[in-house]
Amino acid sequence: MILIDPPLWPARGLVWSHMVSDSSYEELHAFAERVGLPPRAFDRDHYDVPEGLYEHAVALGASPVGCQELLARLVRAGLRRRRPRPGVTALPGA
Repeated sequence: MILIDPPLWPARGLVWSHMVSDSSYEELHAFAERVGLPPRAFDRDHYDVPEGLYEHAVALGASPVGCQELLARLVRAGLRRRRPRPGVTALPGA
């Protein structure tokens, strides 16, 4: 299932939503293409969706959820990819 939180996140002069899948990255990438998001909008485990595309994503089938629900579902699905902490080197294959 594709999930999208409300456009609440200001950056670069716009307000953004996060869009994730609770099933697979393949599902997420395919849906993002249908929405019209470029690959550069993908950030580790989610797509950044400008508020102008929020309603379009919902009309195509993304389920609106709150920010906490989106994160909880992403974690439960095992698809959360955290940003590495500065100065911490990831182990090979991690």
